[in-house]
This record gives sequence, C-alpha cells and structure tokens, in this order.
Amino acid sequence: MSRPDTGDRFDDDDYPAYTVGAAADMIGVTPAFLRALGRAELIEPLRSDGGHRRYSRYQLKIAARARELVDEGTPVESACRIIILEDQLQEARRINEELRAAEKPEE
Repeated sequence: MSRPDTGDRFDDDDYPAYTVGAAADMIGVTPAFLRALGRAELIEPLRSDGGHRRYSRYQLKIAARARELVDEGTPVESACRIIILEDQLQEARRINEELRAAEKPEE
C-alpha cells in the first residue's frame, strides 16, 4: 500500500484539512456558525469524497474575523459583507499601487 503524497500540504493555507467540528473548535464557534458563513457566501468549504465539509487555514482566518465582528455585535450577514468589502478594498489598493508603479517614468 502506497502512502499519499503530502507534498507541501502542511504549508498550504488553502488545503482543506479541517472538518467542520475541528474548524469550529479551533476558532471557538459552533458548526452552525460556520454553516451560516457558507450560506452568506463568505466561505465555501470544499467537500470530501464522502460529502463532508473541509475548511482550509485561510478560510478559518476569514471565519475568525467574522467571529470578531459578531462578538462586537454585528449581525452575521453584515459581518460577512464587511469582510467581503474589506477584501475588495485591499485588492483595489493593490491594483492601484501596481498601476502607479507602472506609470512612473524611468530615470
């Protein structure tokens, strides 16, 4: 029996390594909270061959940010929208910096 190739999975923030229970425990929420984030389209867990939800470290970072906002009194749906807008703003700023750098005349 051969072992699966783990490659760089240990360092891959996008590898879906965590079950819903383990993910919820890691960030101190319930599995229902994670499912609510999925319904709000903030994070979409991958599914194992058996159909079980699997979360990546990157997704858990996003879920932890949502938990912070909810703990401060923000409704889940609003927290998800805030995080999406924050991400869009960060991406727009990155693109803006690239465009400015490309426009600079060479000396």
